[in-house]
Amino acid sequence: MSTRPVRTNAPQRNSRRAAARALIALGLLVVILFTSLGVGTKISDASWAPKLALDLEGGTQLILTPKSVDGSQVTPEDINEAIGIIRQRVDASGVAEAEITRQGQENIVVSLPGQPSDATLNLVRQSALMRFRPVIEIGNPDPMTSEQLQAAIAEQTGEEDKDSGEDQTESAEDLAFRYADQDGDGKLASEPATTPNDESDPAWITEQTLYDFLTMDCTQQDNLTGGLVTDKDVPLVTCQDDGSAKFILGPVALEGTDIASAQPVPRMEGQVMTGDWEVSLEFKSDVVQRFADLTSRALSAPAPRNQFAMVLDGLVISAPRVQAAIQDGKTAITGNFDAESARALAKQLSFGSLPLNFEVQSEEQISATLGTEQLERGILAGVIGLVLVMIYMLFVYKGLSIITMASLVMAALLTYGSIAVLAWTQGYRLSLPGVAGLIVAIGVTADSFIVYFERVRDEVREGSGLRTAVDTGWSRARRTILASDAVNLLAAGVLYFLAVGGVRGFAFTLGLTTIMDLIVVFWFTHPMLVLLVRTKFFGDGHKFSGLAPEELGATPRYRGRGRVDIPAGSAHMTIAERRAAQRQAEAEQGEGAK
Repeated sequence: MSTRPVRTNAPQRNSRRAAARALIALGLLVVILFTSLGVGTKISDASWAPKLALDLEGGTQLILTPKSVDGSQVTPEDINEAIGIIRQRVDASGVAEAEITRQGQENIVVSLPGQPSDATLNLVRQSALMRFRPVIEIGNPDPMTSEQLQAAIAEQTGEEDKDSGEDQTESAEDLAFRYADQDGDGKLASEPATTPNDESDPAWITEQTLYDFLTMDCTQQDNLTGGLVTDKDVPLVTCQDDGSAKFILGPVALEGTDIASAQPVPRMEGQVMTGDWEVSLEFKSDVVQRFADLTSRALSAPAPRNQFAMVLDGLVISAPRVQAAIQDGKTAITGNFDAESARALAKQLSFGSLPLNFEVQSEEQISATLGTEQLERGILAGVIGLVLVMIYMLFVYKGLSIITMASLVMAALLTYGSIAVLAWTQGYRLSLPGVAGLIVAIGVTADSFIVYFERVRDEVREGSGLRTAVDTGWSRARRTILASDAVNLLAAGVLYFLAVGGVRGFAFTLGLTTIMDLIVVFWFTHPMLVLLVRTKFFGDGHKFSGLAPEELGATPRYRGRGRVDIPAGSAHMTIAERRAAQRQAEAEQGEGAK
């Protein structure tokens, strides 16, 4: 009795399902992207059009001249530190693509794209001061949760910690108010209940101060902008400059102008260098006694009141613990310092010894340096490049160019939506170098298609059936595509983190479009070819499909025992031969999948 092999279409069905799932996932991604952007235009300041950078839109330019408070000469190092402080303020306020440069020996030029808010402009204009304040309280950077506050209120009132119906409806801010309102009069006192004995006295913590501390969120970038203008004779609630902690600080004990010198030095134990670094700090002679009193009080106080904070531009840059009473005004700040971090802290302290007022020399609206005309030329260059790519693909790949066109449109759609969402959520602005990165991406994306198509065509030339050629060609092409895009991402990352100015804009869009290329190739180009090769036009190897075996010079593949695989679509096969070859290929494919 003879047996006949049972043919199965399971691999083909699985391949079609995988392709359909990939296309559905990509469709959902596009819908989510543009739906979120549409919602943002209704409830927030989102826009369907990406925001443009200074070179394409113009903005506001301020020219500042740093002046020392006591009339001392401002050094180039002081100006560089001032530029760093202004850049931190601008970046933390969410303004992207701002330009902050030095002009000559004295001036600082700050150029902000678009229409910056008055709050941002005030941040730029404000002076930068260094002050020393005693630490009264330290907390985690995030606000206390409702559960934590409920437990604290229960402990405060002496009641059991239980969730009442009232507590269930109260927000964390309401609970914080109730906890801070210790006298229960429904108001938060801003004056100390008793007269504090010194700057370190916890009596400085008023009800209002406590509420501000409980609700302060140092994980939010808005609270890390610096530039705080506060009364030196009242307590301060502020954050560590890196957002890792929040503080209640007492009134100012010493000013930055009281510093005589600050130097990074290698740390010594006896006569042996430990390999670590520290910052040597010396105060002026007229404040030696005040510093001695501060360190003496801190030495005998419980944690965290045994620390004092160095506050630069309204943020804590260091809060060392006092380990000994300093009687001569000379001390050393130790910690996990290397040479670079010790040098940075010493530079900040030295800047604090010479606080600067930023004198505004001019403030004016500036037009785009490149403007609409250059943007239009950039877009035109991109369109020309896209048309040339499509002509080439149509000439070489014929019907396959349909997939190329659709894939490029999908990549453009994803990239545009991503840039618009980033402009809304992250303040990103598109500059002309960024436009150049988008134009370069056309070639990067087209290169991925070419690699894939050529792998498939190679399989057809070697005698594989079209469906087999698509699957085998993809398994080989994707390794090349991943390697190529990995190199592009690495180059974009190096450029972004090591370069400055417009080069970073180019690197960002190059990296973004490379990621979009991977998404489109894996979730659109390959699935589309898997489905199209099952149509009559592509599957039968039409001469205009770009996959016709006779057009590619396909040769039969010897199978042994006198058998050969004749490619489907060959002009030399009869109808019966073509059907027999197709049945044989499908049967073998089914056996290989078992």
